[in-house]
Amino acid sequence: MTELIDTHAHLDLLQEDPAEVIRRAGKAGVTRIVSVGIDINSSRKALEAAWEFPEVYATVGVHPHNAPELDGESLKKLVRMARENKVVAIGETGLDFYRNLSSRKDQERAFQAQLELALELSLPVVVHDREAHLEVMAILERYAPFKHGLIMHCFSGDYAMAEAVIDMGGFISVAGPVTFPNADRLRELVRKIPLKRLVLETDCPFLSPHPFRGRKNFPERLRIIAEKVSELKEVPLDALSLPNPFPKMG
Repeated sequence: MTELIDTHAHLDLLQEDPAEVIRRAGKAGVTRIVSVGIDINSSRKALEAAWEFPEVYATVGVHPHNAPELDGESLKKLVRMARENKVVAIGETGLDFYRNLSSRKDQERAFQAQLELALELSLPVVVHDREAHLEVMAILERYAPFKHGLIMHCFSGDYAMAEAVIDMGGFISVAGPVTFPNADRLRELVRKIPLKRLVLETDCPFLSPHPFRGRKNFPERLRIIAEKVSELKEVPLDALSLPNPFPKMG
């Protein structure tokens, strides 16, 4: 069975027994799970899960919705956590101009601070981009190239944007929407992107793939996403070779 990495999960938001979630994931071939921080508290929970379970790794970061939280003291906390062995990236960070739950000024400030932290600590950065393609790319270009990696979480841009991300040293992350009946544009994008720059995620508990759309998502459903990508790439699932975008994970 192909070993799969769920590159973006929110285990702390599942409100389920993590041991059982991890067991079911392993049975589906998902052997490693990256639990992603969206604020200081969830980053700490992601790290605690990584300490407890060998299959789990953590990212630490502040989501754009929570950007006002990132002050000098919280940045110090992020730095301390980011130095832990099982922390494999900074994020998720970025810009969200769809919900606008924090000001654009705060979002841009927090995004840039975390990009600087990722570069300082030689870690990849996990980027959230919703309705902010031009602004996200403009900021990323200031810090490129990303020698230690860049993961565009739940990518929603076009092929030109994907090429630009790849040229910066980035990876394109695909989630449950690739299985949705109306996602022809995303599927065509996946067909074009080189496998060596394509990674998979569940974003659980969000974005359950078809036919579970609208229900709570779990890491085990990464296999459904992998099966769709396998079909699009015309590669048998047991031969689907996807990269590990996290150097520290090994």
